[in-house]
Amino acid sequence: MVAVGELAPDFEAPNQDGAPFRLSSLRGSPVVLYFYPKADTPGCTIESKGFQEHLGEFASKGVRVVGVSVDDCPAQKAFAGKYGLQFPLIADAKKEVAGRYGVLGPRGSARRVSFLIDRSGKVLEIVDTSSPAPHVERARAVLLAT
Repeated sequence: MVAVGELAPDFEAPNQDGAPFRLSSLRGSPVVLYFYPKADTPGCTIESKGFQEHLGEFASKGVRVVGVSVDDCPAQKAFAGKYGLQFPLIADAKKEVAGRYGVLGPRGSARRVSFLIDRSGKVLEIVDTSSPAPHVERARAVLLAT
């Protein structure tokens, strides 16, 4: 798994609309890059809605939020639409992004892991727990504190 202090690996993958998304396009902004197992499941919904609920706070500090799962574009688009998620959801159907970050679980889904990334692209903190709430709480504590 990518470690604290390392540069977050760049990647290009489609967002929920099928448009290419590149992590390095956000360089200069702090980023919450959160991986979740499956769109529209209970824990993933709680986590994603939590990030959406605080999106204004994150935006006011220039923090960008990006979700990633191994779902395809239609599943990500439906998930974003159903809950009004207004940040990119990356469709990692080929499992390349989860693999690059070392978060691909034994059942082929991404594990629930968040990478809190600074403006220069370095990983500040990693939240690695199956419980959804700590991901939003730590992202707020670490990235909104400055």
